[in-house]
Amino acid sequence: MIKVNLLPVKRKKKAKPLPKFIIISVLSTVVICILMAYLTFFFSSMLSQRKIQFKENERKIAQLKDQIKAVDDFEKKNKMFKERTEVIEQLSKNRSVPVKILAEISSLLPKGIWLQAMSVTNQNVVINGFGYTNSEIVSFVDNLKASQLFMDVYLEESKSAEKEKISVYTFKLSCKVKV
Repeated sequence: MIKVNLLPVKRKKKAKPLPKFIIISVLSTVVICILMAYLTFFFSSMLSQRKIQFKENERKIAQLKDQIKAVDDFEKKNKMFKERTEVIEQLSKNRSVPVKILAEISSLLPKGIWLQAMSVTNQNVVINGFGYTNSEIVSFVDNLKASQLFMDVYLEESKSAEKEKISVYTFKLSCKVKV
């Protein structure tokens, strides 16, 4: 006896192979995603290192600015100290000059001459005074010219005047001090 099955038999269909472009597209997408994840991690770690280095450099710059400021302050103080030292040395050198001038003038002053005012600025000396006669004034000027301390002695004026009912001559002379 032959049996015939008229019912349709369900057969399994063979799976069709996926097209190659889909496989390649999926694989390339996965590779690109992995590569992008690696690059993101790599560049973010580099960025964090650069930020740390930047902060450290800023800290060093701040320290160097403080050191530069300290050096500038030191240089200013040193310059001020040198200027003060120079002024003190110059004053100590010039301290004896007025004493020498007065001593020399008093030794050269003839009888009949007296001084009213004397001003010393740098190397210039201006003397105002009185004398009984013009010849005494000229003698005083000649004494100053012969002195080793004075140079360029110049009698600026000599005129007759009356002082306490006595006839006198007022004079003004200028000279320079040899330093």
